[in-house]
Amino acid sequence: MTQSQYEGLQSDIRQWQTPAIETFANIYPDRDYEIRMTTAEFSCICPRTGLPDFAELRLTYVPDKLCIELKSFKEYLLAYRNKGIFHENVVNRVLDDIIAAAKPRKARLEGIFNARGGIQTSVVREFTQS
Repeated sequence: MTQSQYEGLQSDIRQWQTPAIETFANIYPDRDYEIRMTTAEFSCICPRTGLPDFAELRLTYVPDKLCIELKSFKEYLLAYRNKGIFHENVVNRVLDDIIAAAKPRKARLEGIFNARGGIQTSVVREFTQS
């Protein structure tokens, strides 16, 4: 595929409907502490080849008033299983949704994708509340 063949392929990602990431009240909003979540079971589909991509996602965040509820987060991540999405877009979209749901003080999401054609890809995005 040439660059022009990729144009528009991922243009609808920001409008995808996904399960809600539920939250619960942080009873320690007066202090900074990190919450770390890791899943080695993330999967999506390569939009170019149609083959599955697998990754470990590592989320670290400092909650403000809300914390992420684990079961809903897992269900949210499972929604990507049949979605065609590039690695870079996975990390950006997932962190966008985390920020929208929990409004953390800080957040960092790292996607470590299994090697494809001998090349392993990692994508990192960080957010700090302003």
